[in-house]
Amino acid sequence: MINLPNAMPATNVLSDVLPPLRSTAPLTQSLPEQIAAQLSERIVSGAYTPGQRVMEQAIAEEFDVSRGPVREALRLLEKEGLVMILPRRGAQVTNPTIEEVNEIFDIRAMLNGLRDRLIAEGHQRDSLIPLLEQDITRLAQTAAVPGPGDEYIDIVLRLNRLLTQAAGNHRLQAILGSLAVQTVRYTRLGLSTPRRRKQSAQNWQSLLQAIRSGDGDAAERIARQRVIDSRNAAVEHLRTQSTA
Repeated sequence: MINLPNAMPATNVLSDVLPPLRSTAPLTQSLPEQIAAQLSERIVSGAYTPGQRVMEQAIAEEFDVSRGPVREALRLLEKEGLVMILPRRGAQVTNPTIEEVNEIFDIRAMLNGLRDRLIAEGHQRDSLIPLLEQDITRLAQTAAVPGPGDEYIDIVLRLNRLLTQAAGNHRLQAILGSLAVQTVRYTRLGLSTPRRRKQSAQNWQSLLQAIRSGDGDAAERIARQRVIDSRNAAVEHLRTQSTA
């Protein structure tokens, strides 16, 4: 990895969760991929705000590289939906839209439902349950903590990473991994209040029970509902912002 002494620090959520979720990336990342990973962390953590321009020259100087790798990194981020590149204006951070939230979360609801069904019906669930119990217990403890819920979101992302890795379906893992970076911003919106986090924690507890009992139907239903609840909260948040 490149040494970035001046780079903005990522939150624990991002440093612990996002890099492993780039499951389709090679073990040795190219220079543009390394730069894209750093920039994506800033975007999803809010260090770069929606609509903010990402200046090629400034990034090149900060990372001590030419503008070519930066330009390629921005193209990678454009494919992930994190920036858009405009003629004669360069790259700017995308604004989350209701349409995009609906599209991405509807896909995630179906895929997470399949993933959690596979886990509930799979032979590996017994070894997975103690790990799930530990984090889901912590979710219940942190759900009502005031503020943006960074620790809660950190745990949720870690749980999703654990479940995705445990599903045993490599194609499903790759698809969920490709969606992971795009959805972190929206996950934050969907879990931005204590009320939503309490609802989420209850869903996770229900999922744990379904997995423990080997009930694939219930696990799939609960997983889908958990994502839909998060989608609806994110959409409500965006609508409130648009009328403010």
